[in-house]
Amino acid sequence: MDSVTFSTLAALTGFAFVTSITPGPNNLMLLASGTHFGWRRSVPHLLGISFGFGVMLALMGLGLGKAFARAPVLHDVLKWVSLGYLLYLAWRVATAALPAAGDPGRNRPMGFGAAALFQVVNPKAWAMALTAVTAYGEMGIAAMTTVFVLVNLPCCGSWALLGVQMRRWLHRPHALQAFNWGAAALMVLSVLPLLRG
Repeated sequence: MDSVTFSTLAALTGFAFVTSITPGPNNLMLLASGTHFGWRRSVPHLLGISFGFGVMLALMGLGLGKAFARAPVLHDVLKWVSLGYLLYLAWRVATAALPAAGDPGRNRPMGFGAAALFQVVNPKAWAMALTAVTAYGEMGIAAMTTVFVLVNLPCCGSWALLGVQMRRWLHRPHALQAFNWGAAALMVLSVLPLLRG
């Protein structure tokens, strides 16, 4: 591997790490999932995020980004659909309760398929994918997607694990309610700058 290829790989890995570890809808929902459902029940959610983002990144590399550039109205539609769905999810997080032992009730963790499809309406995921393809597309779609997924999985997983650790301090209803509303507010705030563009 020559120095140019190595430096490009290192830069992509750094970009993938920074964008995957920082707060955003995926990570904040995984934090809430770890808190409410524990690690094992959050794993399908985690795997769905990485798979869904990998597919999105590959599609962007194959030319989906150019379609959005040619039809800006698609970007506007996606932006408002994304905001509406994120507000709905934030409300679900804000009003969630810890499942009672043996009775999960209406609260269930997000599954693999739903988490993968969520990437379609996640503004941060779109911004990450578009920037990655623009800056590192010369690496090739397969290599770029592989690096991003391998970095993304443990970064996002750390948020679910953090939620699991927080669970011990959130057994009181008032503490849990404050956590839920805080996570929901951060989820919305994390995407507002992306929705302005």
